Amino acid sequence: MRIGYSCAAMELSRHISADAGRPELDNVLIETLEPPRPPRRKRSWRKRIVRGLAVLLLLLIVLIGYLAVTATLSKSLQPVAPPEITLLAADGTPIARNGAVIAEPVKIAQLPPHVVHAFLAIEDRRFYTHWGIDPRGIARAALSNLTGGSTQGGSTITQQLAKFTFLTAERSLTRKAREMLIAFWLEAWLTKDEILERYLSNAYFGDNTYGIRAASLHYFHRRPERLTIGQAALLAGLMKAPSRLAPTNNLDLSRKRMRVVLKSMADAGYLTPAEARSVSAPRLDVRSRAELPTGTYFADWALPQARQIEAAGYAGPTYRTTLDSRLQAAAHRAIRQAGAGTQVALVAMRRNGEVVAMVGGRDYSKSAFNRATQARRQPGSTFKLFVYLAALKSGMEPQDTIPNAPIESGSYKPQNAGGAYSTTITLEDAFARSSNVAAVRLFNRVGDEAVIDIARRLGVTSPLPKGDPSLALGTATMTLLELTAAYAGVAANSFPVVPRAFPVPEAGWFDWLLDGKRSLSSHDHKAIESMLRAAVNRGTGRAAMLQAPNFGKTGTSQENRDALFVGYSGDFVVGVWVGRDDNTPLAGVSGGTVPARIWRDFMRVALGERSAPPPRPAADPQGPVQPLDVPDLEDIPVGGESRIRIEDGQAVLSTAIDGVPLDVRLDSEGLRVEPAPAPPTAPRSSVPSPPGP
Repeated sequence: MRIGYSCAAMELSRHISADAGRPELDNVLIETLEPPRPPRRKRSWRKRIVRGLAVLLLLLIVLIGYLAVTATLSKSLQPVAPPEITLLAADGTPIARNGAVIAEPVKIAQLPPHVVHAFLAIEDRRFYTHWGIDPRGIARAALSNLTGGSTQGGSTITQQLAKFTFLTAERSLTRKAREMLIAFWLEAWLTKDEILERYLSNAYFGDNTYGIRAASLHYFHRRPERLTIGQAALLAGLMKAPSRLAPTNNLDLSRKRMRVVLKSMADAGYLTPAEARSVSAPRLDVRSRAELPTGTYFADWALPQARQIEAAGYAGPTYRTTLDSRLQAAAHRAIRQAGAGTQVALVAMRRNGEVVAMVGGRDYSKSAFNRATQARRQPGSTFKLFVYLAALKSGMEPQDTIPNAPIESGSYKPQNAGGAYSTTITLEDAFARSSNVAAVRLFNRVGDEAVIDIARRLGVTSPLPKGDPSLALGTATMTLLELTAAYAGVAANSFPVVPRAFPVPEAGWFDWLLDGKRSLSSHDHKAIESMLRAAVNRGTGRAAMLQAPNFGKTGTSQENRDALFVGYSGDFVVGVWVGRDDNTPLAGVSGGTVPARIWRDFMRVALGERSAPPPRPAADPQGPVQPLDVPDLEDIPVGGESRIRIEDGQAVLSTAIDGVPLDVRLDSEGLRVEPAPAPPTAPRSSVPSPPGP
């Protein structure tokens, strides 16, 4: 063929060169002798097929990568809701439980066959034969929905696992497509038993309970390995609508659904019809421990910290906090002094920041707003601590003097309470008497930057405006917790102090090199403590005087809208605030009156100067939560010598007949009259009652 083609080409060339004047012949020859083109149809289709396969392979690789990132198999082992956390007081008393009730995962090999059969019969009968998607189930559900029958979902157990483990509750075709893809992914990498185990261990069973182990313990107080047929059928029936069908909410409806499950088990061949009919409805055994309590101010503040240190797992962890239930009760007794119509907050911590008592308001059940950690109020003269520390750091001494006459020049002219002025006054006396004009003059002398710097070093993070002399009198707002922690830094002479709800970890040998803590010089620390002591002994804080050495400062904001006392004694640092939520003035209340007396009464119990009520019996960490933020009824008189107290969650009437103290109790055992325990003898105080403010 090639030889013939070459000869023809030579002949064509000869004709062209011989007779260039006959173009019509040239055109004929060119059209006639043009070489045939190879067929391209087969090559085109081959390329398209190869390119299509390459695109499909690329999409498959991208899909596998996407699933590997968004649907990690390990995620199907994790709880789908934050597990339950139990917070304990320092003595082991349960004070709060929060989160979902979750238990350890189950193993299919250890479950009775009827437990597995109950779920397969009602949820996915062809589970062990399909590949994650059941076309027959989808078709049956679609037909039932179109013909007006009962609404059905058609999702397999694998799809349900994919949905509640990896996806949201969104209803869309995109979400359904992702659900199917993840179902195929799970089927490819897990065995059927592994899929079923993860499904049973994560499914929601109502009543804030996740997983069949937690559900069986919650509803029947029985391990899932020992569930009866009726109990298994009732639990399987909850899958349709866990919240609505939970037996604790609607026992009759859950039992009707159980009968549907038993019939399905008979239809599937797991039971005979007679066996299904003979199964009786199981009896519930819900223990009080699973009841979710109302929150408390301290618990609301502590739970986020617990979540941060929580290790992932199924078992509901238990954390022992720093809260002292004895001191918490003392705090509630002390705040009764606050007048009607006012709110009160109290924070008590150790010098290292461990909070031992917290009151965020009069009654948590009426207002969960925590006025100790959330409310930002003016600290008043308690802020003067930072002004005087800045002065000491600049080289001034407590006995140095400063003018105490009214300020006549400038735009800001503060006044002293009661119009008390003098020509000069020592720094210590100015601090003790809470002179406003002296504090502003001192603030102007050392500069706002020095005052703000020392406040920041002591841990104050709230905004502090520059160039505003009123800052010296505590016009910038902050939380009581923040302010008390700053005083704790002075008490410990190690700052900043971070308030915490859990014990401070024991420091290692070299931790002090890296903890970033600072301290005052021994000279400055001794000087500021002499001022804080003077404020209590002979200043505005005399109502807070104790037998033990104590240090503190009063604070009253403009128009008596906020009244505070913050101070320390022994190992305890306590801040008290009294005010109104609507920020209206307090009639006749200042930091040296009600707050100082609340502080004193609490400290007397904390330091042992006043005996506390007898301790409760040994706490059971697994027992019911003690509502520590419920107002204490212990000292409420009910007539004569009779009083009511709360003991083990029950009201006990203490009275006396012919001089014999008796306790009257009414509980499940009936009415009982018992001799009252003798109260401990309170130590006598050699210090007379402090004078009024």
